[in-house]
Amino acid sequence: MNIAMILEMAASAGDRPAVVAGDRSLSAARLLDLARAAAERFRRYPAVLYLGTNHLAYPVALFGAAIAGVPLVPLNYRLGAEQLSALEARHPGALLLRQADLDGLVELPAQAAEPAQAVAPPADDDPVAVLLYTSGTTAAPKAAVLRHRHLLAYVWNTVEFGSAADADAALVAVPPYHVAGLANLLTNLYAGRRLVYMAAFDAGEWLSTVRRERVTHALLVPTMLARVVAETGGADAGTPTLRSLAYGGARMPRPVLEQALGVFPDVGFVNAYGLTETASSIAVLSPEDHRAALTSADPLVRDRLGSVGRALPGVEFQIRTLDGAPAGPGETGLVFVRGDQISGEYGGHNALDAEGWFATRDRGRLDADGYLFIEGRADDTIIRGGENIAPAEIEDVLLAHPGISEAAVIGVPDPEWGQRLVAVVVGDADADEVKHWVRERLRSSKTPETIVFRAELPKTETGKLLRRVLQAELETASA
Repeated sequence: MNIAMILEMAASAGDRPAVVAGDRSLSAARLLDLARAAAERFRRYPAVLYLGTNHLAYPVALFGAAIAGVPLVPLNYRLGAEQLSALEARHPGALLLRQADLDGLVELPAQAAEPAQAVAPPADDDPVAVLLYTSGTTAAPKAAVLRHRHLLAYVWNTVEFGSAADADAALVAVPPYHVAGLANLLTNLYAGRRLVYMAAFDAGEWLSTVRRERVTHALLVPTMLARVVAETGGADAGTPTLRSLAYGGARMPRPVLEQALGVFPDVGFVNAYGLTETASSIAVLSPEDHRAALTSADPLVRDRLGSVGRALPGVEFQIRTLDGAPAGPGETGLVFVRGDQISGEYGGHNALDAEGWFATRDRGRLDADGYLFIEGRADDTIIRGGENIAPAEIEDVLLAHPGISEAAVIGVPDPEWGQRLVAVVVGDADADEVKHWVRERLRSSKTPETIVFRAELPKTETGKLLRRVLQAELETASA
């Protein structure tokens, strides 16, 4: 099994553009020629490190490495020199492709397929396709191992080959080191949908690109969507070709989602939940689910707007209590997932249990109809006076306040209670009034003792809150 077969199948579509970046494009056939040529170079190395932005060279590198039988390792180009050096040192002897090298990869002479350029025999019978470093929001980054079979299982379970209309185009603004960037390349190429890359996200340019390229499908992380909504000033976005807008990668504040639904009134919204270790999405809240939640008189159906939807084909969920027992419908516990696309592997360490279940380290619950509600990371749980408190519950209440746009709740050491609650918020409000707002909607034990106002919260480039940074800052301030 090799993901290069996706490109080989797509190459039969002729000369129409398959991937676009700026004013340049490649057909799938030309992309295959370039990947085969790149593979001849890549075969001499144990891995290929990709340190660059979205570029036509990214699919060349991905499929070239696959054909060569070596893993591709996309690195976060926004990291500091010391952090990047540490990651590079984990891959001795690897070929490093920097931003300055990317044009050369696309300009390699096209070569006809020859036996020497066939897919390299794998070193083992279950070869690695990609190593993706996790974002490290609570700890140091780990290299998640995605094998060819994981990625192919995801594609085959979610997309039909050649199912896209000729005019379909998907816009990708997430960076290549994010699992969504990898998944979007594979699924859109397999579906036959033209893929349009943005080298760097800008809300105004995103809207312009959607209009210029007549984009029909797009994916944004919540912070990106919030900026797009702000760019429109609350008016109709004026993107008549856009039919589907997926969001994911971090928690979506409900006020942002509700505003976005107004800005894109004719667009089908999709909430996609997944992890790096699961080869992208494992649950989806469909456009039909969004519409039902907005129009239903049933409070249980309305609440589903806050869920991440139901499991994709080939994926199973299980909620377990702290003692490992299966939880009942609506009962909160730890989220486990199982399926052919689930890796759960970190460089030689297999995190799957004996029955193939992977612990996501998310807290959540399943309703009676299989809708999954994520209540935050288990690692984020605050223990105050012996009570387990999920920050997400308090953050949702804070975000419902009209004067607050971002919120994070952190537990800091306290000699009496073990931990006390500190809310760090972005917005214009009075601290005492914010406490009263929370106390009215929850209870006193879940009301933050301290409200800290910031101009912004520390986040990764893909919008995930860096709790460990806030934790360290607040603990230092309270010491």
